[in-house]
Amino acid sequence: MPESAGTITELTSQYVSQVTDDLERNLKEQERITAEIASLQEQLTALQHDHAVLLSMQQALGIAAPTGGVVVPSPRKKSGSTRRTGAKKPAPRTATATAATAKATTVKKPAKKKAASGSAQPTLVELVRRHLAEQKEPRSAAEVTDALGRMHPERGIQTKVVRATLENLVARNGAQRTKQGSSVFYTVPGESAGRAAEEAAAETAGGTGTGT
Repeated sequence: MPESAGTITELTSQYVSQVTDDLERNLKEQERITAEIASLQEQLTALQHDHAVLLSMQQALGIAAPTGGVVVPSPRKKSGSTRRTGAKKPAPRTATATAATAKATTVKKPAKKKAASGSAQPTLVELVRRHLAEQKEPRSAAEVTDALGRMHPERGIQTKVVRATLENLVARNGAQRTKQGSSVFYTVPGESAGRAAEEAAAETAGGTGTGT
């Protein structure tokens, strides 16, 4: 009996200590969960407050700008449809634009060909003589080339050809040459040099004049 009584006492003391530990753990777990619940409750309260504020703002916006709440969804559908139709419309527009440009180019090309094929254009000799006749002061070959190049950019007039034309006019007494230092300047003496200019034009047409 004394031995069994001692064994029971030991078991009881073990159970007591185990239960005590379990109680402490349980209390700590309750405290931890209670703290978490309090924290979550605070978060929930904050979220509920924000939710109420957002609802009031939504209602206020709906009342203050009723057209905004009604018109916003409808333009989105319309804008989508306009975008779709807009995506379809550029194709014919670009097609018509390209067709128009093609017609414009087809119209312009024959005009250029007619202008190029026309024989009514003055020769380089005539252009040079007219330009010098209009000037009050002598002009160099570079100045004549620059002036004629601006008036007739399509002809691609070169200084070498203009200088040769001027020298040809001088040789035919259709122009006069003066020298100032290392620079050479040319003038037209008057209308009496017309025949010499015509002869020079005929000669240049068979030689250097055809290069322009």
